[in-house]
Amino acid sequence: MTTHKSITANEGDFVLLVDPRNKEHIFQLNTAGIFQTNHGTIKHADLIGNAWGSFVKTHLGKEFMMVEPSISDLIVSIKRTTTIMYPKDIGYILLKMNIGEGVNVVEAGSGSGALTSAFCWAVGSSGHVYSYEIRHDSQNLARKNINKLGYIDRVTFKEKDVSFGFDEENVDALFLDVPNPEDYLVQVRETLRPGGFFGNLVPTMNQVSSLLESLIAHGFALIDVCEIMLRFYKPVPSRLRPEDRMTAHTGFLTFARPLS
Repeated sequence: MTTHKSITANEGDFVLLVDPRNKEHIFQLNTAGIFQTNHGTIKHADLIGNAWGSFVKTHLGKEFMMVEPSISDLIVSIKRTTTIMYPKDIGYILLKMNIGEGVNVVEAGSGSGALTSAFCWAVGSSGHVYSYEIRHDSQNLARKNINKLGYIDRVTFKEKDVSFGFDEENVDALFLDVPNPEDYLVQVRETLRPGGFFGNLVPTMNQVSSLLESLIAHGFALIDVCEIMLRFYKPVPSRLRPEDRMTAHTGFLTFARPLS
């Protein structure tokens, strides 16, 4: 997947189709491919060359809207074996940790590759992501997901227990997606540049409390703890109201900076 898109869909692009019931479908275009739903079938070849934002019909005459998926759409749709990081948290992580073009990032916990995908997207072609994971099956899935998105050249996967330390030094940012982050702060300090950006997400308050005590003891400053809430509304002008369901608590985010 390229960062610059033409005004039309091309082979290899990911497309997002919205069916008559507003259900979203994401897949990658292949000239020989066929998209099948209970509303009928659409040949991929009939989508290639169409303008983004156009409407297409199945062989049964049902109309679908075709748009380019966002990185948020792609992250939510990836194949997973564990709970993924949600876009509402990822967006704040990228801004809070100053992750952008040319930044070198280390993460521990590849998971299914959701956060890794966002990091790869954000650092661009001049930055790099180093992703550590001790579970072979998880990292293998993450690698497949990143490769499918076209970012495999922006990440180095390492199947290694980070209790033995990271291989990198003076990196710009480091994110621990592990349940006991307080156990690895010595290793974090050895890897982060002075004043670099540290982040973590855990689901419970007692985990945050343990981390806070350890951050203070290891000389971290500018410590922030927060929780991101996001509530969607039904986009109907005459009866605007919140959606019936909401993904409320996903985790507590903690950020800090190591002092020299």
